[in-house]
Amino acid sequence: MKEPRIIISGGGTGGHIFPAISIANAIKSKYPDAKILFVGANGRMEMTRVPEAGYEIKGLPVRGLIRPLWSPKNVAVMIDFLRSKQMVKKIIRDFKPDAAVGVGGYASAPTLNAAASLGIPCLIQEQNSYAGVTNKSLAKKAKKICVAYDGMERFFPADRIIKTGNPVRQALLANTMTREEARETLGLKKDRPTILVIGGSLGARTINNAIAAGIQRFEEKEIQVIWQTGKYYAEDCERQAREMNASYVRPQAFISDMATAYKAADIVISRAGASSISELCLLGKASVLVPSPNVAEDHQTKNARALSDKKAALFIPDNMACKTLVEEAVALVQDKDMIASLEQEVSKLALKDSADIIADEVIKLMHNS
Repeated sequence: MKEPRIIISGGGTGGHIFPAISIANAIKSKYPDAKILFVGANGRMEMTRVPEAGYEIKGLPVRGLIRPLWSPKNVAVMIDFLRSKQMVKKIIRDFKPDAAVGVGGYASAPTLNAAASLGIPCLIQEQNSYAGVTNKSLAKKAKKICVAYDGMERFFPADRIIKTGNPVRQALLANTMTREEARETLGLKKDRPTILVIGGSLGARTINNAIAAGIQRFEEKEIQVIWQTGKYYAEDCERQAREMNASYVRPQAFISDMATAYKAADIVISRAGASSISELCLLGKASVLVPSPNVAEDHQTKNARALSDKKAALFIPDNMACKTLVEEAVALVQDKDMIASLEQEVSKLALKDSADIIADEVIKLMHNS
């Protein structure tokens, strides 16, 4: 078989980028000579994260529609979309891919539309329990649709769906540290209850406000808090921790070694993005989920409910977080039986080897085309 040539498109958030990179890595592990080209949106996170992972990426001027939809600014958005379609057709003709993969995000739509129009077999990967607008629009053009939840035939043709789960960062699963070793690595006390707070790759205002208001409570209980604030909120959160002379609560803009942070934590406070949910399931972590209300179709609430309804996580609506999040977290991190129960139930929901399964589907598309 000749070297596979694959285009992977999408991004905007870590929830799209990390699965895309995991799929690329899985393809390369099976076919080391494979040529993989990413297509992303200019100015978005993928334009730095993908090269950091060792892959080439081409940027498009594509961006999201502005609300309200009748805004005159959307004329420029549509012009950029049409420009992107023309640009990506040239990228595809130059690269000559055998298959195209879309993971959602602004760049996926023009890329997979162009690939399909040129006869390139397409696969889309939907991370959420409620399908995104981009993937729904691409469903008729895709030969295979990889999903993480049951019931996705509401959005996609049933005969093209395969339940694969969501790929996660391989480093998370490769970490063999004990909890004590992880805490020591992070400069934490080995014997104190520990909470990891993550608000997604960009941070979460509501979660940050709740944690900041609860600094004194965590300090009184000697509960260690590894607090990823996101870069937009880091300065303010660090200032508040300093003003409270906090020693147990440790804010930081970004956690580079998430594998060690997860290992160190007894419980996790998190948004309910698809990648975060998949990581919690695969790592078997007890969690308190606070879904973001600022996402299309409120899909994070649906993701969180998929766990909380099975007693695999605690659920707090965003508008209740400032009132109840800290007390719920303090109670949970001190309740070993409840933690064990949540860990047991969330582990049952894990779908393993997702990236390898999706990579195999991509290769099958090439063989069948």
